[in-house]
Amino acid sequence: MTEFIHMFSYHFMQRALIVGVLVSLCAALLGVSLVLKRYSMIGDGLSHVGFGALAIASALGFAPLAFTVPVVVVAAILLLRLSRSSRVHGDAAIAIISSSALAIGVITVSLTTGMNTEVSSYMFGSILSLSRSDAILSVVLSLAVLVLFILFYPRIFAVTFDETFSRATGTKTELYNTLLAVLTAVTVVLGMRMMGALLISSLIIFPALSAMRVCKSFKAVVLCSAAISVMCFLVGITASYFLETPTGASIVVADLCAFALFALIGRR
Repeated sequence: MTEFIHMFSYHFMQRALIVGVLVSLCAALLGVSLVLKRYSMIGDGLSHVGFGALAIASALGFAPLAFTVPVVVVAAILLLRLSRSSRVHGDAAIAIISSSALAIGVITVSLTTGMNTEVSSYMFGSILSLSRSDAILSVVLSLAVLVLFILFYPRIFAVTFDETFSRATGTKTELYNTLLAVLTAVTVVLGMRMMGALLISSLIIFPALSAMRVCKSFKAVVLCSAAISVMCFLVGITASYFLETPTGASIVVADLCAFALFALIGRR
């Protein structure tokens, strides 16, 4: 217990704890709607866009998060529009945008800074290296995502389960789908620092799937998913500290163990 308290006596661990809990909450809450709408891989696609934007920001000397958030938000809206096109289905739209952005990012990195520590941290995750300014911006954006999700929870619930009926009853489904896409984009950019572009989709998918194994109502799944996500983050970051393993990968393994446990409970 003493060593656990000592672990969070460091300022970088305190920043990682606060940001990690908030981002985990955001990802878990949004993940339920994304999984149910079969948009679960949107996090993976947007993370690739985020990597491309971060590579450009690093090359041009811009502030990484301030530059990347609006770029990924625009990509999320474009992705939503493409997925609704009769010519381009959702999975194809994600593949088009994600692979193109990743290619642009890799070329930009190779021609400018090379695979330095900063770029590598966004590819594989490095929440312990969060600066104070990045931590403050992450907290503000995470709180904004949580507040908007809570305020528009009934509408998000409606467009998640029966979009056609919601549209027929006068609900502005396009507006709330766009809101969901924007909130997801912001969460993905924030989560990239914690999980990396290669692992961020697991932060969205695993808690929702685990909660669905044992819970039946939407509200119960959302609350259970949030609890699982935060618990797995705490387990993952603690294991990472004591075992000296990568933080993002440790959190994913904790999520995987939780999914296996809840799947077993669900069967019984």
